[in-house]
Amino acid sequence: MPTPNRLAHETSPYLQQHAHNPVDWYPWGEEAMAMAKRENKPILLSIGYSACHWCHVMAHESFEDKETAQLMNQYFINIKVDREERPDLDKIYQTTHQMLTQSAGGWPLTLFLDPVQHAPFFSGTYFPKEPRYQLPAFKDLLRHIADIYQQQPAEITRHSQELLTALQQSSQTATAMPAQLNFSPWHPAVQQLNISYDSVNGGFGQAPKFPNPNNLELLLQDGFKAKLENNAENTSVDKVIYSLEKMASGGIYDQLGGGFYRYSVDTRWEIPHFEKMLYDNAQILVQYAHANAITPKPVFSKILKETTAWVLREMQTPRGGFYSALDADSEGVEGLFYLWTPAQMKTLLTAEEYQLLCLHFNLTQTANFEGRWHLHINHSIEKIAQKTQQPPKKVDQTIATAREKLFKSRTQRTRPALDDKILTSWNALMIKGLVLAANQLVEPELLDVAENTLKFIMTNLWRNQRLLATCKDGKAHLPAYLDDYAFLIDAILTFLQYRWDSQYLHFAQQLAEVLLAHFVDSEHGGFFFTADDHEPLIYRPKIYTDDVTPAGNSVACQVLQRLGWLLAEPRYLNAAEQILLSAWQDLTDYPAAHSSLLIALQEYINPAEMIILCGKTTDIAAWRYKLLQKYNPARIILAIPDDAKALPAAIAEKIPEQGVIAYRCKGSQCLSPISNFSELE
Repeated sequence: MPTPNRLAHETSPYLQQHAHNPVDWYPWGEEAMAMAKRENKPILLSIGYSACHWCHVMAHESFEDKETAQLMNQYFINIKVDREERPDLDKIYQTTHQMLTQSAGGWPLTLFLDPVQHAPFFSGTYFPKEPRYQLPAFKDLLRHIADIYQQQPAEITRHSQELLTALQQSSQTATAMPAQLNFSPWHPAVQQLNISYDSVNGGFGQAPKFPNPNNLELLLQDGFKAKLENNAENTSVDKVIYSLEKMASGGIYDQLGGGFYRYSVDTRWEIPHFEKMLYDNAQILVQYAHANAITPKPVFSKILKETTAWVLREMQTPRGGFYSALDADSEGVEGLFYLWTPAQMKTLLTAEEYQLLCLHFNLTQTANFEGRWHLHINHSIEKIAQKTQQPPKKVDQTIATAREKLFKSRTQRTRPALDDKILTSWNALMIKGLVLAANQLVEPELLDVAENTLKFIMTNLWRNQRLLATCKDGKAHLPAYLDDYAFLIDAILTFLQYRWDSQYLHFAQQLAEVLLAHFVDSEHGGFFFTADDHEPLIYRPKIYTDDVTPAGNSVACQVLQRLGWLLAEPRYLNAAEQILLSAWQDLTDYPAAHSSLLIALQEYINPAEMIILCGKTTDIAAWRYKLLQKYNPARIILAIPDDAKALPAAIAEKIPEQGVIAYRCKGSQCLSPISNFSELE
């Protein structure tokens, strides 16, 4: 085995995967930058993540190849970046890739930077070892880039400067702002989602098909808004319910072990890209919890139970918090851990179990993934019962027993690699998902897990009044990003609706103050992705567009509004308004790309109703439970015991009387307190 390179000392499992490459890898940092400048070599920047299948392919083909590594070491300073630990670098260089190529990026992302300004002059994604897929061989590309750099230095310098200028211009907020913020982008966004909606399979667009929880949430809120307006023709909620049902029966869901894969490579949700990501499952839990609150169905509670069980079983760390991801590959083969052959099943199941499973998962047809079967539901329990003339309960029990046998056998296989770093932002998303799942399943143990995760973050990732972004093996480091702060405030405000503790509200205030002190764009409004004392990079991105997670600015806008009204803090309300004003041009030009910001806009125009319940713990718990069971995105419930300590002044003045009393406020307007639950309903 080659001598370990510098990546062996990094916390990122992705970087450690490359620690024994013959490539002389550097982590991003001053040492690499100084070396590139001193030796006048361009930087080869490779960005990926540990669960990325094509990252593994390029690593095996090129980075483990001695001849390729020799070329890389001879002509370049080579830097590896984990996009999950350094989303700042990933967002910057994905943007530059799109500007250079006029096409979407992805992972692995491969860029060549000039050694002085660190601006890319060439970029791509995956490059094969030999010419194929209409792509050049990576070795040929390396020689070509090295020649260009030596022969055209002035051209590269000019090109880099033009790119940097374009980046700076793109980060300047457009000046077109409305006289008054209004609903005008809402309906075009919903209309665009309706156009892209797949009425046959659910979800949006064609392959590859992603769950898109931000879009699902926008449609749920559109349906809720239509209900308030007595618009009986609105079908937005139906689209969400149908999409979630199709996903639950598809191969994008692990039919044996629970949890969702990252996306489907086909339109039918049948064959996934097999990595399982914490952030996906956290957000999907939220959507199934909402769906169950709107239309309680066994399939929704089943998904909530099985997915939370998977999270606790396979992703929870012994010390608290959650790991990041499971790889797509095992034993060097994509999806192998999850795939089956009929022979494997027959050795484990009775004849009756196998017969019913064949009907359930349609195993009589041609294998659907490289000679093996990836399981997805083809016939429901009811259809199988009708076909076999058996009671549905018996069919369900037999299939459940068969599934359990397959699952138990699967645990003996070589498992996909685990990315065991703990990311603040993704853990915050999971806190919210667990809280809402706990409420729908009436499982307070899940609420305990959510609270323990919050305590883990406060203990291990909150240092000197600032958050850190990542933690592994007890080592926390890297300054946190906008998403870390915004998602964590959102998680806390969600948690407080189900279990009050004044210390967490105080923590949310501290996080909000950091946003205002270190992330705000005081000139143009909105928040930068990085803090003002962050490492200087080629530009400071300010992002309003949703990605696989909601835009940090969108979540910040919503939570600052809620904190602002709750605490009577106008600075928070003003900062939220400035986000919407600064993003208005983007919001009106591309409404469907800003689902989460539109939700924040909705709450700006119609502030959420805030109901504060005061009284003895046992008494207010019953009221809270009844109020929180139904989906209502325009309502915040806070049940505060009469013995709660360290309350902010705006809450402390609401003095409990005999029994339970409810204070109702909407924006700056409060109504008379109510002490009768029927009247409150």
